[in-house]
Amino acid sequence: MDALMGLFAALGLSTAAGLNAYIPILIVGLLGRYTDLVTLPAPWDRLEEPVVLGAVVAIAIVDFVGDKVPVIDHVLHAIGVVAAPIVGGLLALGTANVVDIDPGLVVILGVAAALATHLGRTSVRPVSTATTGGAANPVLSLGEDGTSALLSVTAIVAPVVAFVLAGVCAALVGILFGLPSLRIKGFYLAVATLAAQFFIVWVLTKFGWFSDYSSSGVINAQKIEILGYVFEEPLPKYLLTLSIVAVLALAAKNMVRSAIGRAWMAVRDMDVAAEVIGFPMLRTKLTAFAVSSFYCGVAGALYAFCYLGTVEPEGFNLDLSFRILFMIILGGVGSILGSFLGAAFIVLFPIFLNSLAAPLEHALGVSLPAGIMSNLELMIFGALIVLFLIVEPHGLARMWQIAKEKLRLWPFPH
Repeated sequence: MDALMGLFAALGLSTAAGLNAYIPILIVGLLGRYTDLVTLPAPWDRLEEPVVLGAVVAIAIVDFVGDKVPVIDHVLHAIGVVAAPIVGGLLALGTANVVDIDPGLVVILGVAAALATHLGRTSVRPVSTATTGGAANPVLSLGEDGTSALLSVTAIVAPVVAFVLAGVCAALVGILFGLPSLRIKGFYLAVATLAAQFFIVWVLTKFGWFSDYSSSGVINAQKIEILGYVFEEPLPKYLLTLSIVAVLALAAKNMVRSAIGRAWMAVRDMDVAAEVIGFPMLRTKLTAFAVSSFYCGVAGALYAFCYLGTVEPEGFNLDLSFRILFMIILGGVGSILGSFLGAAFIVLFPIFLNSLAAPLEHALGVSLPAGIMSNLELMIFGALIVLFLIVEPHGLARMWQIAKEKLRLWPFPH
């Protein structure tokens, strides 16, 4: 796990070098000299020396200023075709904390990431020059420099990269399983996604690469360390999870109000009518699969890092999937608030039943058999799901909305 995270961080720095070859070197050198976030082995620790840092600062200033000038920027880009891959390969080799991967492969991956990014950057600049007469080039250059700096810092803060990569990998898997599911909906779509879970668990168990060839199939999650702070106690882990959930919930709320959100709702309500009025069916459905899978991937990473402490297929079994499904049904399908209400109900209701067991035994004067509360919990969940599907398909979110409307009019309901 540590080796893989080191490789991801190194490739992030190589990608940043494709945008600006000197900013990642400067950030790595400064962080290695003045903080404990970066530890450079020999001979890469020479980047921390004041003379080297001064030279990098001088070159970075020349590149920063010259890239804003229309003629000089083309010369710098031509130099960057050679400089960016070299810097990307060196950064990948010097910062990738890998032991099981061939160093030559690490260099090749770093060079490829930097070169691909730089070629993409250079292909955009002529278009900007032709369409705006070069007026947008300074703004574009400033954006490239800022993105390079941000990507460099983010790559070093490895746990954040792990959460994002977990979402990206899950999104790719969601798109893969979304392709054969484009022509089905309703119950058949649920069965298709359920089959995907069995297939993924089989792949994780069958191929040892996913478990780092562990004999038990279990990977211990590394400690979460962000900007030098280690999240070890439950409260900091909870606050980290709460912060990420708040950001993603806000993003989901705004996404629903956007054009893609309206396309999702149109396809959900009546896909044939949505296609007739011009919504692209393939892109809309695959985007829905990708975004929802991204959220699931980030949630899985938080679940592994902040709660389980391990990564194993049995930690994400079918029972957990059904619990999440119950949260959505009880909370309200198609509602962001309903997701929170359903999750609160599923988590808090068993606690309420367990706290009710002792007073109930005392009141009845009998001793309840062991496990009756857990069986009663399943029975109540099943009854509530049937009740909500029949009486209120929109779940607790709709009930909350009705209650607010009644309270707003009370005591004059008419």
